[in-house]
Amino acid sequence: MARRGRRYPLVVYREILNRWWPETLALGLLLAALAWPLYKDPLGQSQPWRWQGMLLLGAGITLCALLLLAMRGMAYVQTFPKYLRLTTPFLRLNISHKRLRRSTTAEMSALFPPKQTRGWKRDVLLSLGGRTAIVLELNGWPAPAWFLRAFLSSFFFKDKTPHFVILVNDWMSFSSELESLRRGESAAPPSSRKPDQSILSRLPRKDG
Repeated sequence: MARRGRRYPLVVYREILNRWWPETLALGLLLAALAWPLYKDPLGQSQPWRWQGMLLLGAGITLCALLLLAMRGMAYVQTFPKYLRLTTPFLRLNISHKRLRRSTTAEMSALFPPKQTRGWKRDVLLSLGGRTAIVLELNGWPAPAWFLRAFLSSFFFKDKTPHFVILVNDWMSFSSELESLRRGESAAPPSSRKPDQSILSRLPRKDG
């Protein structure tokens, strides 16, 4: 079995989901709790769809929050001898090492200046701005660019050139592992060549 690297969680997804799931969970629990006064209200007794609908809505949002919590561990990057696997909750992509021209490092704040972003994206960059990311420069996209941008966060793309911005906690270990597997340093050595067992090899050789 071919050696594979360890899984490195994608920090961007964890940061984004950590901001969403607590608020979503609080909203779901609040709506579910509001079903009780609607149930006790006389109008709710005559029209049970009111409190039942509120309860179902709260339960649905709570379930979505728990799903977001679980999705944090579904986003990671992993190296293999022949390709790099990029996995998110909605996409699983294998990037051949032959597509990789080079890898460089840069701070997130240099790749995505916070002054040029707004809203929640700015808040994410303010918390991740000092982190070091690895930029994988490619000689071509492994899938249509519009498809990748539809299923990956905008923090994976610093511009329109073929590349991916990868942010993991242990970026030095990931970079070393990637280069090692790319160059075949960890691959098993080729098997020794078997001696020739053909009939001609068994014939006696004449001296002189």
